[in-house]
Formats: sequence, structure tokens, C-alpha cells
Amino acid sequence: MLWVFFTVLAAFMQTFRNGLQSKLSKDVSTLGVTLARFLFATPIALIYLVLLYQFEPIAYPEFNRQFISYVAIAAGMQILATALMVVLFKQQNFAIGAGLAKSEALVAAILGALFFGSALTPLGWFGVLIGALAVFVLSGLRFNQGFQLKTVLIGLSCGSAFALTSLSVREASIALDLPFPHSAAWVLLWVLTLQSIILIAHIAIKERHTFSKLKQHLPTTFAISVTSCIGSIGWFSAMSLQYVAYVKTLGQIEVLFTILLAIFWLKQKPSKNELLGLILIALAAILVMWQ
Repeated sequence: MLWVFFTVLAAFMQTFRNGLQSKLSKDVSTLGVTLARFLFATPIALIYLVLLYQFEPIAYPEFNRQFISYVAIAAGMQILATALMVVLFKQQNFAIGAGLAKSEALVAAILGALFFGSALTPLGWFGVLIGALAVFVLSGLRFNQGFQLKTVLIGLSCGSAFALTSLSVREASIALDLPFPHSAAWVLLWVLTLQSIILIAHIAIKERHTFSKLKQHLPTTFAISVTSCIGSIGWFSAMSLQYVAYVKTLGQIEVLFTILLAIFWLKQKPSKNELLGLILIALAAILVMWQ
């Protein structure tokens, strides 16, 4: 059940990271906010890996072609998924697209079963489906809104890209002949390094002024990197130990943290959709933990 601890840690950290990113996005471009997730996270991930070897020295891995391929897919798919989510913000009937984008757990379950040998139990499948239903309830989806094919396709593509990111992370960890948690730490360092290189190079060419903007908001940028890195340690560790569909279904308790933050900090009353969604998330979490 160690994967449960890491998933809860990841969801908790992601809640704070999202809040900080929202604050930074008022003054910094989308690419700049995305880079803030990785900028200081990469050296932190390196320190984490070094500390693991200090406490438990083991042999260094051989980075085979399979590992490098999965790392490259994970890094690329996460950047693509983030870009598609930004595109969704500009679409009509955004709730439909966002709901489909957040159905990552269900997409991961289907893709995992078809292509990655993920053998979910019937109870586990039921939990994933309940979790997917919770996402649609929380997005405020109404069937009389009308479906736009473009929005649906972008939403499904976004959810699929996120799912492929997570599935590739798990496969990269398995490809290393190392015990946990060293395997997850190596995957994290490789993915963060590759993403940082790609984003820094792109921003240097397309919008160099973004670097000065991030420097002006250095404390917030650093806080985003720290919470993002801790969250990624949680996600990568959990996905090294358990099927992605289960991890992402349980990870939907991030919504609980967000709503609690709104209730006790912002003094906002939860809506009926939020209360129903929380009940469904709680049920889904119980099912995937007890499967």
C-alpha cells in the first residue's frame, strides 16, 4: 500500500502547485509557467537521487534503448498534453473537453490493458469507471449543452497524451534493472532534464523575455518547482509500484484538497455537483485501494 501514500502526497503537492501556477500565469506566458515546473525541479531531482544512493548504495543502471524511448515519449507527451489543455481553454463547451481531458485514468486503463499488459481486476475497473463519472460530474457537464466534434477530439487527445505520459513513466521504470525507489528517481531525473532542455531551447528562440519575467517572480517560480518536483516524486514512485489507472483514480482526491482549500481559506460553499463528485471520488478511491 506504499503507492497510496505516494499518490496522496502527489495530489496534495499538485493542489498547491496549481494555485501557484495560477498566480504566476497573470504575469508570465503559458510556456513560462510550464517551464517554472521544471526549472529548479531538475536539480532537486538530482539531489534526491544522490541522497538515495547515499542511504542505499546500489549499482548504477544501464540505460538501454527501451528505457530511453519511454523517457522520450513521457517527456514529449506531457508537453503535448499541457499544450492541448491550453487549446481547450479557448474552445466553446469547455466543460466537455476538460472532462474528457481529465478522464486520464479511464484512458490509461484502456490503453494499459490493450498495449501495456495491465491486468485490472473487475473491482478495479469499476473503481476507475466511478472515478471517470466523478470527473464529468465535477466538470458540470450537461448533456443538453451539445457536443462539438473539435472540442471532443481535443479533449480525448489531451487525456490520451496524459495517459501515455504516465504509462511511459511506468514502463521506463520497469525497463531499469533497479529496485524501488531508485528506478523511479532515475526516470524522474531523465524526464525533467529532457523537458527542461526542450522548453528552455524553445523559449530562448521564441520568447526570450520570458526568462526575465521568471526572474522577476523568482520566489513563486522556485515554489512551483519545489511543489512540482515533490509531486512528481510521488507520481513517479506510485506508478512504479502500481498500475497507472489505479494511481490516477486515487489521485483524483486532489479535487478534495482543492475544494477544502476553497471552503476553509476562501470561505466558498461547495456546489451540489462538487459534493456529489466528492462522494463518487471517495467511492472510487475505496474501490481501487481494496481491489
